[in-house]
Amino acid sequence: MGKPTGFMDYDRENAAAVAPKERIKNFNEFHTPLSKEKQQIQGARCMNCGVPFCQAGMNICGMTSGCPLHNLVPEWNDLVYTGNWEQAYNRLAKTNNFPEFTSRVCPALCEAACTCGHWEDPVTCRANENGIIENAYEQGYAKANPPKVRTGKKVAIIGSGPSGLAAADQLNKRGHQVTVYERDDRVGGLLMYGIPNMKLEKWVIDRKIAIMKEEGIVFETGVNVGKDIKAAKLVKEYDRVILACGAKNPRDIKVPGRDAKGIYFAVDFLKATTKSLLDSDLKDNKYISAKGKKVVIIGGGDTGNDCVGTSIRHGCASVTQLEMMPMPPKERAEDNPWPEWPKVLKTDYGQEEAIAVFGHDPRIYQTTVKEFTKDKNGNLNGLVTVKLEPKKDEKTGRTIMEEVAGSEKKMEADLVLIAAGFLGTEQYVADAFGVNLNARTNVATEEGAYATNVKNVFAAGDMHRGQSLVVWAIREGREVAREVDESLMGYSYLSVQ
Repeated sequence: MGKPTGFMDYDRENAAAVAPKERIKNFNEFHTPLSKEKQQIQGARCMNCGVPFCQAGMNICGMTSGCPLHNLVPEWNDLVYTGNWEQAYNRLAKTNNFPEFTSRVCPALCEAACTCGHWEDPVTCRANENGIIENAYEQGYAKANPPKVRTGKKVAIIGSGPSGLAAADQLNKRGHQVTVYERDDRVGGLLMYGIPNMKLEKWVIDRKIAIMKEEGIVFETGVNVGKDIKAAKLVKEYDRVILACGAKNPRDIKVPGRDAKGIYFAVDFLKATTKSLLDSDLKDNKYISAKGKKVVIIGGGDTGNDCVGTSIRHGCASVTQLEMMPMPPKERAEDNPWPEWPKVLKTDYGQEEAIAVFGHDPRIYQTTVKEFTKDKNGNLNGLVTVKLEPKKDEKTGRTIMEEVAGSEKKMEADLVLIAAGFLGTEQYVADAFGVNLNARTNVATEEGAYATNVKNVFAAGDMHRGQSLVVWAIREGREVAREVDESLMGYSYLSVQ
């Protein structure tokens, strides 16, 4: 696909980013897409490699290699190169319900598995995807297309995150009447309130939701199923129910002093900022402010990075990010060959901004919290950290991180954000529907299936597989839609890839 010698003729060119000290003045997206002509040149770099690992979505050594949606990456790269933008959109939409989301927030598993990237810079697959979908909106290709025939079947979906939305989109296309229930005041779930504006401006979500409404999907916001409305009522009134409520239980740090005032979960911090931003441009002060504070973030992943970027935009006095694991290598290790996911050091936008503002990387590796300290009024004023070292567990063979004796240090802090991941399904939702949970507190189903122990009730997304990527949530939404459709109609022509 692409130009046969394109990967040799052209260098990779990324969308230009606003300089860190300039972009922290607002919460806007900060990349300027390439022109269509330049994007077509990037499409030319797709090298007709023969085995397109970019679209494989296969498990290699416990890690996903390539796109879980099996996006037809070489095909639409070629179509971008030749200027067939409408056909490129048709091929992209065949496998991905929401390229406007994934082209902004996905870590680009396709690029990590790109054959071209084995030798030099990979093809700009994610940017090409963004060019395709944004052009489709500009040209009117990505418009509402309501189903011509309705089946008379009704499906309720609980949760409007990426898995719930994907399931709703697929089932509505099939002709079923779909109602999506969302407990927050806006549709989008994790997309709306878990991912900051800098990565995904919310008009992008609203634009797609408007199309889905025009196609006939009903959205009920501000409805907390299991509390505001009984689960039994939904099971009775709808032919099928899909639970797509996410993995909403944040992992806590249970050490002495945890009750100090000034310690918050990252998800609450990010949600409050986004809601206040959307409601009042932060003028209502209904958010957890980091302005003038010494911020410590516990967790080195994407959510921790989002907290770094958000804290800097608030105007924090300093920001530190604690990471339990050792610092990854800057280049692939010998035991991490292509096309495995590259376990290498990534400096994300928040860390780039911290380096620009404070002059150093905010991350401290192999470190965790041993104690929070507080003043006489119960306000957080610091914490005690301890160094960790990796050791192999003789029984399991797994690497564990153990404390280094005598390595404790005191650190000043008046705002701590816990970004240590999530543990699974919220109990009240599981109890309301009577669904069983597995050992990881995810909704239990048979392997490769989505039906729960309760008749006509299904589960998908993070609630089903545990905390994961948006692209995996979309795949689960597509797969549960097909299973639900088969249970309703006896067969299904809905595509899952």
